[in-house]
Amino acid sequence: MNSSAFPRKIVFICSILASLWHLSGAITLEITSPMAPPSWALMERELLRTNATACEEFFSKYFDERGYLLCIERWGGDDGPDDAIENVADWPILHALGGDDSILRMYRKAWEGHLKQYTEAKTVDVPFARDGMYYKEFPVMMDWMHNGEGLRVFNLQGLSDPYNLDYQKRVRRFAGFYMNEDPGALNYDYEHKIIKSMFNGSRGPLMRKTTGLDWAGDPIEVENRFHLVHGERNYDEMLAHFKDYNDILGDHPQNLSATTLALNAYILTGEEKYRKWMLDYVDAWLDRMEANNGIIPSSIGLDGTIGGETDGKWWGSVYGWGFTVVVPQNGELAHRTRVYRAVDGFGNAYLLTGDRKYIDTWTAMIDIVNSNARVMDGVKHYPYMYGDEGWYDFKPEPVPWGTLNSWFWTMDEKDKKRVSSDPWVRFLDGKDPDYPVRELGKDFSVIRDRVAEMRADTTTPDTRLSDDPMKYNPATVQTLNKLMMAGLDPGRGAAPLHCRVRYFDPENRRAGIPKDVAALIDKVSDDELRLTLVNVSQTHARELILQTGAYAEHRIDSIDTGDEVAEVGDPTVRIKLAPGCGQRLVIANKRYALQPRMDFPWDR
Repeated sequence: MNSSAFPRKIVFICSILASLWHLSGAITLEITSPMAPPSWALMERELLRTNATACEEFFSKYFDERGYLLCIERWGGDDGPDDAIENVADWPILHALGGDDSILRMYRKAWEGHLKQYTEAKTVDVPFARDGMYYKEFPVMMDWMHNGEGLRVFNLQGLSDPYNLDYQKRVRRFAGFYMNEDPGALNYDYEHKIIKSMFNGSRGPLMRKTTGLDWAGDPIEVENRFHLVHGERNYDEMLAHFKDYNDILGDHPQNLSATTLALNAYILTGEEKYRKWMLDYVDAWLDRMEANNGIIPSSIGLDGTIGGETDGKWWGSVYGWGFTVVVPQNGELAHRTRVYRAVDGFGNAYLLTGDRKYIDTWTAMIDIVNSNARVMDGVKHYPYMYGDEGWYDFKPEPVPWGTLNSWFWTMDEKDKKRVSSDPWVRFLDGKDPDYPVRELGKDFSVIRDRVAEMRADTTTPDTRLSDDPMKYNPATVQTLNKLMMAGLDPGRGAAPLHCRVRYFDPENRRAGIPKDVAALIDKVSDDELRLTLVNVSQTHARELILQTGAYAEHRIDSIDTGDEVAEVGDPTVRIKLAPGCGQRLVIANKRYALQPRMDFPWDR
């Protein structure tokens, strides 16, 4: 069967093995309509190539042959193990988009190397890391702002590397730390459905108040040697930065980031225990919000009561609603709530269930917070903090926490109103057709500037802290993620990838769009998306597998080519692109219709 036998430009081939080939491309779509490569398509392909070239230079400068980061190893909230691996943040998405296989090899080596490096690295004064900053390949105990940042790479490794045996073992082990499967890490209280401390990890929860030393790490020479990201000029100021970081007992919204570990384990294994633990824990937080007039409390006592470890104050604790501290360098106040990290946990629950309660509860809270706005100097201001005197830290912009995520998850018009001015949303609404070329062009500038700054960096390994190279990390993927996959930025909280589509290369048996192929999603709704695929090669055909959802959680109902509509009823479809051909497709889909899974389409 070939295109010459049919007058239509696109031919659907129904496999005779459809009943046996579930989820691996039972329907094949042949695209034979010539399309001159659009500017955005050529820019996407070149941006993928440029990213890889820049990342290779970055890796050779800052990592050794073992995958160790060339820096001074330290424990702490200023610079520590989490920052070491963050130097290759976004590299998993770059590879999953279709970046060169060298990206996977490098970030895998960096991950393995930093595990050994920070297991060997030990503190002298900080008590719980004297036998190693990592234990069982996981942080001994730290808060989930930092734990999450240190797991950004690992939690996305499964997009490209789900069959790695070490990865699979770690997925189970890491989730087990929060399900009390390791007797040395009893982080969870099943009776009260709480993680027992903000400091938690492979050695269990820290069951006392923290000190500045616990957060700042061992004494270190600063002046004339290091430039700390937070601006401290000496070790005394490092301690002062964290002197009020004390109330960590009991549960905190940040701990919801730990649910990604159970999510990984469920997607990988399908074992119900992981799903149950995660949903039980997230549901407990929904109950606390209901009991607290719709606002997520930032302090849960060891007895499960709201404010139980902070004199009954629901706004208490480190990184809580009322966490305002003094900056030691200048005496100014700094407002440092991190309750917004909780949205990732609700997104995880939504990914498994499609139950709107997880998102509606969050957006209702945002509306409640914004309803406490005040007019100041003729301008409406919105509160971002809550303390003993009520709402404070007013700003002229409504609280934005999780609003783009919420719209992406629900595709509801009421949620879109909160983000209607976002440039990406405007593009998807058809209001900014120049968005793809403009934003891709900016990304080339970002890479060029970061490479130039990296080459000008004169630090040496003994004058370099783990977070110093991060600003030169050239991986620039957010525009590609939005345009090619309609994907959310997972951020720094160790969230999974949420996207409408992904691509696989069946010829090379890897994740990512094949060589020469470019993709543009320019419209999305609850049950539909519009995707243009083009093969920029004028001499070679290309083949790909299109999957709806990062983890096959959505189902393709049908594909409309403009000439005909093909029924699919599957999360994947196989697509063949003739040389120099492309087509715009309208894909009808049912979102969150299936339980997510991590394996590749041809192995299902």
